[in-house]
Amino acid sequence: MRVHVVEDDAGVGDSLAFILRNIGHAVISHPDAESLFKGPLPEARDAVIVDLSLPGIPGAQLVRWLLNLAAPPRVVVITGQSQGFIDHQLRGLVPSGIVRKPLDVDAITRALPAE
Repeated sequence: MRVHVVEDDAGVGDSLAFILRNIGHAVISHPDAESLFKGPLPEARDAVIVDLSLPGIPGAQLVRWLLNLAAPPRVVVITGQSQGFIDHQLRGLVPSGIVRKPLDVDAITRALPAE
């Protein structure tokens, strides 16, 4: 599975990419939503990990766009925000999973199992 990681914190993005590659995924990293739109877009067999607190286009708006594709990829939200913030941002949206920061390898592998 190809996994797009949309995360503006380079350290978090690098850590996610390292974990995902170690469990067998091909990873494409993006520092923001805008850069995701410039490359090959995710396909239905792909997954996208989206940070809710992105610069530019907000993470929740990207999640909404991804989930509304004709053949949406698996969408996993990652955030270090409070539950109230998450609930407010994701109202009406149902991503495949939510992973809380700081990163936890078990939580990531539950959200995106090894290939």
